[in-house]
Parts: sequence; C-alpha cells; structure tokens
Amino acid sequence: MTQNLEVHVTAGSREEAEKVVKAAVEGRAAACAQISGPITSTYWWQGKLENDEEYLVVMKTTEERLDELVSTVKAAHSYDTPEIVAVPIIGGLGDYLTWIKQETAEPSSDE
Repeated sequence: MTQNLEVHVTAGSREEAEKVVKAAVEGRAAACAQISGPITSTYWWQGKLENDEEYLVVMKTTEERLDELVSTVKAAHSYDTPEIVAVPIIGGLGDYLTWIKQETAEPSSDE
C-alpha cells in the first residue's frame, strides 16, 4: 500500500516559497501545498549560528513521488542545501488520503 507523506521545506522569501509550490503542484509531485510565515529559523550553517526569517512550505505526496518532489524542490530552490524533510502520514480522513494518491498518480498512457 502506498504511504502518504507530508514534506516540509523552508524558503528564504514568500516569492521563493510560491515558486517551489507552483513547480511541485503543477508537476503533480505534490497534491497540495501550504505556505506559512514568516517564521524565525535558528540553525548552524558553515560553522556559524544563523537566525533568519523564512517561510515554511508543507506539501502532501506519496512515497512513489518523493524522489520527484525532492528533485523539483532542489531545482526551484536557491539554497545549496534546502530543508526537505518527509514524514509519514499515519492516519487521517480516508477520502483525503485517497485524494493525495489520485492527484499525484502518474498519468496513464491513454490520457
């Protein structure tokens, strides 16, 4: 059975978050996406403690589409090492979980 996933990505601006979301959803690597923010992120980068304003993107996809989603995000993102973290969705409304699978399914050859 296909596992649904929630994928978290951060972006340095709303515009970049929107670019990532558009590429992922238009390409059906993600069924949907939400942008939240601004948020404050504190992290180590290249030996220095950073504190930046970012935007959080949350996308829904399936295990089968994760590699494509990762590639899509990396291509649309400006960071050298963007945060791309996938966590399993272990439950929820069955109709919604089925919808995620339908919206990220590979198009059939007769379409």
